Amino acid sequence: MAVISREDPLLAKMKETGLNFTTEEWEREAERVLEPGPFGYIQSGSSGEETLKKNTRAFEEYSILPRVLTNVANPDFSIELLNQTFPSPLLFAPVGMQKIAHQDGELAAARAAGSLGIPYIASTVSSYTMEEIAAANPFSSNWFQLYWSNNRDLSLSMVKRAENAGYQALVVTVDTVMLGWREKDLHNSYSPLRLGFGKANYISDPIFQAKVNIEDNEQVVGEILKQILHPSFNWDDLQWLKTQTSLPIVLKGVLHPDDAVEAVKRGFEGIIVSNHGGRQLDGVISALDALPLIRSAVHETFPVLFDSGIRRGTDMVKALALGANAVLLGRPYVYGLAVAGEQGVQKVVSNLLDEFKVSAGLSGAKNIAELKKTTLIRNVVDNARD
Repeated sequence: MAVISREDPLLAKMKETGLNFTTEEWEREAERVLEPGPFGYIQSGSSGEETLKKNTRAFEEYSILPRVLTNVANPDFSIELLNQTFPSPLLFAPVGMQKIAHQDGELAAARAAGSLGIPYIASTVSSYTMEEIAAANPFSSNWFQLYWSNNRDLSLSMVKRAENAGYQALVVTVDTVMLGWREKDLHNSYSPLRLGFGKANYISDPIFQAKVNIEDNEQVVGEILKQILHPSFNWDDLQWLKTQTSLPIVLKGVLHPDDAVEAVKRGFEGIIVSNHGGRQLDGVISALDALPLIRSAVHETFPVLFDSGIRRGTDMVKALALGANAVLLGRPYVYGLAVAGEQGVQKVVSNLLDEFKVSAGLSGAKNIAELKKTTLIRNVVDNARD
């Protein structure tokens, strides 16, 4: 386990303050407690990290034009999504191999999600099996993120396991037909998958077990990569999957309005506007800039979720005002996990939600319907900064 000891005076002092510090402070502390390899894997983007930077800077290009005297007493920011009711418009994004940040990994994050009543999206490449993660979070909705396999039997086996474990939706990632160019991982000579993280769902699957000797890590890793990297993945594969499950299917990684329209035409239940947190194709449009383009291309009742760049409660306000039905949070909760396990995850997310509620109220909204009417003014900012 590549984690530096957390038993130090600075962390103890931070805990005494109730872990009340900013997203940036969580990130800095995570960098301090983790070795360069794990931290770099979590924090970095692909290639020159242009898109990674764009994702957060895009929020600076919008200013909120608030209303006053609107009576924001008794706020209620609950949402209806895929025939489910959630207390807030926030979900845990699927993040794989969380055990590189903390021994409890996804189990700690799922428990934190359950304590907050927030949906948890479990990654295919989690450090624990989907069944273990579902058992860790019996108190809120669990969704399963699927990396498509070039073997349909393996994909279907994963889906059926998710159904049997009580998952309530499938999130199919569509922007990873090949892996992005991860320079920081190459520089650090670090691959968590090759170190044995992220294989739990595979080595516990009967279809996968029939293909490899699960005691041979190199063979296992090679087969996982062979399955995940699937350049011929296309709409027909997804259409077939739709005939195999009754679970709603949400497509994650959509940036082009035409792809969003195609998803609607083919009867999928939602999309997640995402560029994989800047970890796949560098130089693409920020997820926030893609959001209004996609929202205007599909009918207003079609679920459009947002991922890539959320760091503050005001970011949530802006994404919702631009048309998102809900947002996903990724890296920040993993920083909390690295620093203080389940407690850290819970604190990061609860602080974000508290800031969101204050920001929404100060914008003049007490519910999602009012928040969606919030006016945003587009600014001109200098994107040439480091």
